[in-house]
Amino acid sequence: MSVQTSEPPDAACDDFAGRLLDWYDRSARALPWRVPPGSGRVPDPYRVWMAEVMLQQTTVAAVASYYERFTARWPTVADLAAADDADVMAAWAGLGYYARARNLLACARAVVRDHGGGFPDSEAGLRSLPGVGDYTAAAVAAIAFGRPAVVVDANIERVIARHRLIETPLPAAKRAFKAELAPLVPADRPGDFAQALMDLGAGVCTPRAPACDRCPVGADCRARGRADIERLPVKPAKKAKPQRYGIAHWIERDDRLWLVRRPEKGMLGGMRALPGGEWAAMPPAESGIAEVDHGFTHFDLRLTLVRREAPLAAAEGEWWPLATLDAAGLPTLYRKLVDKMRERKE
Repeated sequence: MSVQTSEPPDAACDDFAGRLLDWYDRSARALPWRVPPGSGRVPDPYRVWMAEVMLQQTTVAAVASYYERFTARWPTVADLAAADDADVMAAWAGLGYYARARNLLACARAVVRDHGGGFPDSEAGLRSLPGVGDYTAAAVAAIAFGRPAVVVDANIERVIARHRLIETPLPAAKRAFKAELAPLVPADRPGDFAQALMDLGAGVCTPRAPACDRCPVGADCRARGRADIERLPVKPAKKAKPQRYGIAHWIERDDRLWLVRRPEKGMLGGMRALPGGEWAAMPPAESGIAEVDHGFTHFDLRLTLVRREAPLAAAEGEWWPLATLDAAGLPTLYRKLVDKMRERKE
């Protein structure tokens, strides 16, 4: 990190967007959902929306292969709207935050049913769609339709918090970030501006050891040279997550495993899973053959694997061949248990 000895100017940023876009034209990341700057191609709103939904709380590296599989299998919003729920949930398995997959289907079907297969081209219209919040609406409006929307993701928060030295803790600082960004958004390239800020936060203004000497807008960054630059944006104090416990049953017969589908509403809704009871605050009385720990957003879970000889009476499920278990679309929590059992059998 380079150190700036003189005090950065306190005035409004001079041609912030121009400097940023010049850098973006030279340094834009090549991403499967992105139209490169200067290519003359028009972004596909469906693909922009798909990427933005997948990228919520997930890294670019984790999303890329899922995005390519989804758009290859369901190349248009009409294709996705007509897809079987179970197929989409299985294809999403491993990406986490499974409510996004359910929202993906609900939104695609609303676009086809209510909008003739075309996405609304305004923030307000996009926000009316199922599962589309303020951030996604702004991102799609700016990137896909060229609307001068103020887009603020985690990378952009970091850039603006440092450049303008905003020390208000999150989430209260979000309003200040938008207020600082709004007058900087260029009317002619709002989508490129948003993506340039994302790239800047991802590759230059990083959480640790930011490369200030390579920053195209670093000359008037108010946090540049400060020993505490890495603490920006200021995050709220972490709260301890509650611990929950549960049981999963391993029921195997003739090289097949008994799988159930979780209720549509709730954690991992609609996903195939190993059968088991409710997750509770106390550890189970039964001892098991394996245990896994898994972190959710609001709690940590310890799941104990217990072998059973047969499904519970009247339980609905399916016998799935062990040889093709990877194709069942099990969420990460249950794949961890499957991996444990595979280790035991080796």
